[in-house]
Amino acid sequence: MTSMITAGRTATISTASPVLTVGVEEEFLLLDPVTGRNMPVADQVAAALPEPVRERSRREMRRSMLELVTGVCTRLDDVREQLSQQRRVAADAAEAAGARLVAIGATPVAEPDVSVPPGRRYQDLADRYGPVALDPAACGLHVHVGVPDREVAVQVCNHLQVWLPVIRALTGNSPLFQGADTGHASWRSVQLLRWPSMGPTPYFTSAADYDRTVTALIASGMVLDEASIYWYARLSPSYPTVEIRVGDVCTDVDDTVLVTALVRATVATAISDIQAGLPASRPRDCVLAGANWRSARDGLSGDLIDLRLGRARPAWDLVDELLATVSPALLRAGDLEPVLEGLARLRADGDGATRQRAVLRRTGDVRAVLTALAEWTRAQ
Repeated sequence: MTSMITAGRTATISTASPVLTVGVEEEFLLLDPVTGRNMPVADQVAAALPEPVRERSRREMRRSMLELVTGVCTRLDDVREQLSQQRRVAADAAEAAGARLVAIGATPVAEPDVSVPPGRRYQDLADRYGPVALDPAACGLHVHVGVPDREVAVQVCNHLQVWLPVIRALTGNSPLFQGADTGHASWRSVQLLRWPSMGPTPYFTSAADYDRTVTALIASGMVLDEASIYWYARLSPSYPTVEIRVGDVCTDVDDTVLVTALVRATVATAISDIQAGLPASRPRDCVLAGANWRSARDGLSGDLIDLRLGRARPAWDLVDELLATVSPALLRAGDLEPVLEGLARLRADGDGATRQRAVLRRTGDVRAVLTALAEWTRAQ
């Protein structure tokens, strides 16, 4: 047992505490190398993947999207190795299909083909939501963290609320829409709000409260099923995990690994707080929505809303406080050093939106931005 001071409190580190498992889902776009438009070749690319990677690929609503999923991991090095291999072979398969695999949060230029793929669920979504279901593609980073049980999972979601805007800011990677800068770090986040079940996770008192709410939403017709609940943190309908789905897909593997480590440490810290009987903050719903919108607009380049204090503060001040708060969990998992290195790189280079804008300012050409993104996507 050791202890350290973090964020104004003493945190006890138990070296015997188990490290939480993680699994990562990354969604990518397939873009035309000449025009930058989305290409509907996802089925062709998936079919060309090596068998182990193809088994971990997923079909999405848009034919220009490819999702790749890691296995269940404990070590951050294993996460990195799987992500790197998946991106590399998927980029090769995309090039063979005449496309580029690009890690970007939202369709940057245009999506000529918004036809619905085969499958009853996709047709049901299109019938239920109309043009919303035919919006241009949006690509996220989803991190699953293993938790002891559903009761703990619900409480974890409550505790995560004050930090999710910070996680979103770290991943901002979709500034472009229709070939122009939107002024937002994460246009994906704004675009997805047209879906009725998208947004901050409500506060729940128990797993039964969570389940009653999901059942009521399905009965209302607003969602098809539990998988259609798109809250920023939710209980996975398929795995014994909390799924954090607030972020854009990251430009490169290094950023994805950084965010994965921080998300796992934030969940581990929440579990420690729950076990210690510490209550979760309960910001008003409208303020919570405002804080998430602000992080989508400014990313790391401006201010974020500190939901504990109810006021705007420089983004990097809140990143530093998140780091201080979760440092015991990072240390326990052996992730502190790579997170420090990752944050130093992000502080120097900026989030994905900042990097895209730097290329756009230098070249004046959106296609140059997409070329750089394709290189960052593949790079190890």
